Amino acid sequence: MAPTDGYYKILGYGYPNMSNVEGRNGIAEKWKIKYIDVAGCDVDQKLMDSVDIENKKTFVALDAKYGKDWKARYDKDVENFMLNKVEVMDVLITNKLFRKKLKDYNIEIDGVDKEVKELNDQGLYEVIVFNNNLQYENKECFRVQVDTRNRKVNLIK
Repeated sequence: MAPTDGYYKILGYGYPNMSNVEGRNGIAEKWKIKYIDVAGCDVDQKLMDSVDIENKKTFVALDAKYGKDWKARYDKDVENFMLNKVEVMDVLITNKLFRKKLKDYNIEIDGVDKEVKELNDQGLYEVIVFNNNLQYENKECFRVQVDTRNRKVNLIK
């Protein structure tokens, strides 16, 4: 089905493949695809059929947007995300701005809690840095944009 909030939604149920969850979340912005769990492991045929019907509509829209081979390219991006995330951190740990911001928030370089999002195919990522020792509403400390091709870091917030 075409996106209503800018994202295509693929519905799921059952126990998720945890090794794919971080990768799918990491490339959600790039592909504009979100996975939504609509049920746990206890499902009936009616639910499975309704999920299948909705997902088929979404897959038709994704075929139109990205081409018939989108799924193979998407799966490859999910698979590569963890390697790309390591490259992002490699750029960050040598960057003076990033280290200064960590110091401002009393975060040790080896204990960085972060969320990495791939933005495009040109090596551009957004990284949100958290300090889990702070109160819930203040856990997000800052955001940076990382260009792995040019090894540059820009402060977003």
